[in-house]
Parts: sequence; structure tokens; C-alpha cells
Amino acid sequence: MSEKNNANIGFEKQIWNAACVLWGHIPAAEYRKVIVGLIFLRYISSAFERKYNQLVAEGDGFEDDKDAYLMDNIFFVPEQARWGVISAAAHTPEIGSVIDEAMRAIEAENKSLKNVLPKNYASPDLDKRVLGDVVDIFTNNMDMDDTDESKDLLGRTYEYCIAQFAAHEGVKGGEFYTPSSIVKTIVSILKPFENCRVYDPCCGSGGMFVQSIKFVQAHSGNRNHVSVYGQESNADTWKMAKMNMAIRGIDADFGSYHADTFFNDLHKSLKADFIMANPPFNLSNWGADKLKDDVRWKYGTPPAGNANYAWIQHMIHHLAPNGKIGLVLANGALSSQSSGEGEIRKRIIKDDLIEGIIALPTQLFYSVTIPVTLWFITKNKKQKGKTLFIDARKMGYMVDRKHRDFTDEDIQKLADTFEAFQNGTLEDVKGFCSVADLQEIEKQDFILTPGRYVGIEEVEEDDEPFEEKMTRLTSELSDMFIKSHELEDEIRRKLGAIGYEI
Repeated sequence: MSEKNNANIGFEKQIWNAACVLWGHIPAAEYRKVIVGLIFLRYISSAFERKYNQLVAEGDGFEDDKDAYLMDNIFFVPEQARWGVISAAAHTPEIGSVIDEAMRAIEAENKSLKNVLPKNYASPDLDKRVLGDVVDIFTNNMDMDDTDESKDLLGRTYEYCIAQFAAHEGVKGGEFYTPSSIVKTIVSILKPFENCRVYDPCCGSGGMFVQSIKFVQAHSGNRNHVSVYGQESNADTWKMAKMNMAIRGIDADFGSYHADTFFNDLHKSLKADFIMANPPFNLSNWGADKLKDDVRWKYGTPPAGNANYAWIQHMIHHLAPNGKIGLVLANGALSSQSSGEGEIRKRIIKDDLIEGIIALPTQLFYSVTIPVTLWFITKNKKQKGKTLFIDARKMGYMVDRKHRDFTDEDIQKLADTFEAFQNGTLEDVKGFCSVADLQEIEKQDFILTPGRYVGIEEVEEDDEPFEEKMTRLTSELSDMFIKSHELEDEIRRKLGAIGYEI
């Protein structure tokens, strides 16, 4: 693990450990909402109070003017929702009701948060003594202001907790969280720039947007010059994404409600510069029979039993003339010939849209162990008629027994390989990367599995003659057998000496 990956995890873990005292005191389905809601409430209250004190110090009487906060992208927090009121009630039986009322008051004052914030703190299932202890921890350890550093720390804490929920919730966790190393890889290869439109049609908790904004900022761009568009069908996940964007200070258009992207496209006229997504793998029963003649199916009608090529074509439909897509798909989409998928893939390839394919190692996801691939689909490619194939299955390291991750160096290597390809300077590396033209892909029946193109990693030439090598190895094996028999005899003698018979 790189030093950068390891840095500043103390605060996030501290808050997570503090939040864990609630575990067992609330139903698992509600637990995530309780914690992310508290992080959000603590953050917006701190941001508001800092601005409030600044306005009071200026002495112009604007401290109660909502517009004075709105112009700085700060939510207006009414008096009963400020953290001082919450913390003062921490050890009263009413603490749950106080927090619920705070959430309602904030929604009433900030229309963009309507029906977004959790209001389940007064539930009899939630132990109020334990809730008060958690409020104390948030009070003592989260003395936040509205600086970019504070936003990033709170944002990282939010993301860290979401990642932990994903790990604990297993398959369900994949619905709202894409591992950050996968998101960073997509962003590092696509390189979103200032004055661009970024879109995710199945945005989960919004991780793609956070990394995109960070990339723009890191390359001297202005975070406020990026337009963010997202859509999410799960109500709870949509709320998490809205809160995530609010903590990060990202002005995002997620529509005014959650909705199914196929049946209710909330951004119908959008043509995006960058589309980044991790759609549900191999989604079946997605409603194909009701969308047979949809304008999005330019390359063929996707099968009812699998939405992979529906997602691909939906994204292509929303691309700007020079737009780029980075998305995660299960490996089956690379080679499937069933139900017309092979023909759709062939047409997309012939339209020169596939810029790169990266085979990923297993165990990167908390929710699934199936192998997955990154697809990069680009209009107006730099290298016309060519596609880059990368086999990254051996990259990364095991964080624990179940979960693999990429280091920053791994991500940089993939991004550099992609850039060298785009600049026309990349040389094939057996077993790792290869550039193929349309004719080569056609010879492979338009199957895009990287292993077919990159081949097997070369091993060092062995110049020892076969007969000599065989004699040497046979002699070594014979010596090992002799040593083995000697050890057996020694063990027998020692066991016999203490009265054991063999």
C-alpha cells in the first residue's frame, strides 16, 4: 500500500469506530442512514456557524439573510437545527426527536434537500443513551470549519464510512459504492477537464463525481466550472448521493427524485463530455419489452435477460461529439454472442468507438467476486481504427483475505499506458498490453477479451541444455529422497526412545 493511500485514515477510522457503538442498538437497514445523517448534520452546521460568525463580525446585519449563505454555496441552518442545540440535548430522552426536528427544519429552509435527510432518530429501536454518546463524539472530534481541507476531511469520512458499510453489507453494498481505486483509475484515464459536463446514469453515492472534481482541481482547474449530472433508481442511495455532494460543495443535478434511467431518463437532452459509471452487473428483467423501439438502441435492441448493452448504448446516446465513457462491466459482455449481443458489439466496434479495454483482477469489489472489465468508449478517438487492450489481472495487492486494491502506482501505470497509446508511442508488452486494429479484432470474431490480444507474459530464456537440466534435476530429486528417508529414520528413533511404537 502506498504512503498516500495510507495517509490521514486516523480521523475517518476514529469516527467509524465511534459510530460502531450504535451497532446492535438499531436495525441494520437503518444504521447507515443514522450515521451518514449525523455526519451531514454536523458538517452543514459547522459550515453555517463559521459563515454566521463572519457575518456578525462584519456588522452589516446580514447574518440572518439566507442569500448571504447561498452565494457561498452554504446551507442555511435554522436555530433549532444548529449543532449547539443538538449537543446540549445529547443526554436527554428527547435527543432523537431533537435531531429529527433539526432535519425537518433544514429541509424546510433548503428546498434542494427536500425529502433527502433521514428522520429516524426518534425511533424506539434506537437506544437514546447510545445516540447521545455518539453525538458527544461528533461534538468533540469534529470541530469543523468551511475550509476546503475541512470539506475534504468530512467528505473522506463520509466516503470511508460508506465503504465500510459496503464491506459489511456484502452484495447490497455494491448498489451504492464503487471501490475508490476503480473510480480513480477511470478518472485518471479519462482526465476530465474544466468547463465540462460529467454524467453518471447509475450514480450510487456519487463517488465518480467526487474524484472527477478532485482531478480537475489537482490540475489547476476550477471545481465550479464542472457541471455534474446524475441519476439513481434507489431512493436511499439517491439521498446518500445528495448528501455526499452537499458535503463536498458540489452543485449536482440528480433530478428532483430517484428514477429508473431506462424508463424515466431525467437528462434526456444531455450530451456529456465524460460519462463514468458502474452499472448493475448482468441486470435481468430490466423492461426491454416496453422499450423495443427506443431511440437509444442505435446498434441493436438489447436482450431482455441482460441490460449490459442497454447501459452501453444509453451512454453512447448521451455522448457529446468528442465525448468519452469509462464504465465497469462483467466480463461476459466482452464475448457474449447470445440474444444479439455479439452483433451489437460488432456494430459498436465497426463504428470505431472502443478505445480501450482493461481486464481487472478479482476481489476488487466488496459485493461480487466475478471478474470485471473497464471499457473506454470514445467518440473521435486519437488513434483511429485502433484499440488498446490491457491485462491488469495480476496488479494490486490483497488488503485482507477477501479484498484486493490498487496502489497509486498501479493506477498511474494504467493511466500512463493509456496516454502512451493515445500519443502513438506505446510498445506492446507481452502479457500486459497490446494495440489491435479492426482487422485483428475481426479475426477474433469481435470478441474483446484482453488475453486474446496481449498473449502470455514472456519468461526468461533458459539456455541450459535439456539433457543436462534433466540429469541435474533428477540428481537433486534423488538427494531429497535420501534426506527424506534419513529424517524419517531419525523421527522413528526419537519416538521409539520415548516409548512410542510406529
